[in-house]
Amino acid sequence: MSSESTDDPVFKALAHHRRREILDLLKDAPRTTGALCEMFPQMDRCTVMQHLKVLEEADLVIARKEGRERWNHLNSLPIKHIHDRWISAYAGHALSILDRLKSDLEGQPE
Repeated sequence: MSSESTDDPVFKALAHHRRREILDLLKDAPRTTGALCEMFPQMDRCTVMQHLKVLEEADLVIARKEGRERWNHLNSLPIKHIHDRWISAYAGHALSILDRLKSDLEGQPE
């Protein structure tokens, strides 16, 4: 399986603003599903659970049951993989273009 196809679930999960908001909350600390539901009063519990399922399928969230509670933990490795594969490579190219532009502008007489 190519890296592009393994990245597809991560891109799909990150595409929805509510899922990004959930990840932002989990960045600070793991939270129970009940606590996440309280953070999104505009959504019912079933909708929050569906978003968590998409995040789990993308391996962005790892859920652990402790008694009756379900704790959701952020797994940032898939995001780091996307950064390493896509963002850092393009950022290097963009920086070289900006460096060349700076050199060209500094070389022009005023």
